[in-house]
Amino acid sequence: MNITQIRNATIVVEYANKKFLIDPMLAEKGTYSTFPDTIRQDTFNPLVSLPTSIDNILDGLDAVIVTHLHLDHFDEVAKNVLPKEIKMFVQNEADAEEVKASGFKNVEVLQQDTIFEGIQLVKTKGVHGRGEELLKIIGEVCGVVFKHRSEKVLYVAGDTVWYKGVQEELDTHKPDIIIVNGGDNQFIEYGSLIMGKEDVYEVHKAAPNAKVISVHMEAVNHWTLSREELKNFSKEKEFSSNILVPEDGESYSF
Repeated sequence: MNITQIRNATIVVEYANKKFLIDPMLAEKGTYSTFPDTIRQDTFNPLVSLPTSIDNILDGLDAVIVTHLHLDHFDEVAKNVLPKEIKMFVQNEADAEEVKASGFKNVEVLQQDTIFEGIQLVKTKGVHGRGEELLKIIGEVCGVVFKHRSEKVLYVAGDTVWYKGVQEELDTHKPDIIIVNGGDNQFIEYGSLIMGKEDVYEVHKAAPNAKVISVHMEAVNHWTLSREELKNFSKEKEFSSNILVPEDGESYSF
C-alpha cells in the first residue's frame, strides 16, 4: 500500500496493485472564490498549488472515489480532465446521477460489499459537522474501507467529525491505517465541519494500534487547524508516534 497526499482531501491510494484517486480537487491555486460564512474572505481557493502535474496524478489511474460532491472534493477541473470512461465510485444515487450528467459513463454507488478488481470497498458512515440544521444544509457524506488479503486494512474516513458512527466503523473493521480529514474547517455560524485535534485524538484512543494520517489541511480558506498545531498537540497528548501529518506531495508505504 502506498498513500500520497496531493492537496486538501485529494489523495492517491495504491492498493493491491490498483491506483485510486480520492476526492479530486485539481484546479490551479486561486481558481475559486472563498466559501461563504468562513474566515479568510480575502483569499481564493485552493490556497496552494498542486505538488505535481495533473498528468502524474492521472498516470496509471484505475478508479476514482468521490465521497461527496462539494467543490473541494470534486471540482470543475476534475470533471474536465478525468477520462469519461474511468471507474467512478460515489456515495448514493443522487451523486451518481450528477456525476453521470458530467459525462462519466462508468459510475457505481458504493455498498457494504462492493468489489473492484478483487478489492473490497466498504461504504462507511460520516457526519459533516454537528447539529441538525447544519447537516440539512451541508448534505450527506461517506468514507470507505479498503480490504484485500495481501494488504493492511485502510479506512478513509472522509469529511466527518468524531461521533459514534466513526467509533462503530473502527470497531467493525479494525483498520491498520486511518486517514482523517483533520483541518478543523469551519463555518463561522455553525462551527466545525470536519475533525479538529480533539477529534483526531479520539480516533487514536479508539484505535491505539493504528497509524493515523491527517489530511485536508491548510488548502482551502476555512481551515483552522494547522499541521504544526496538530503535531504539537500530538506530542502533548503523547500519540505523536501514531500520527502522520503529510505535506502536499508526501507519500507513505505500509
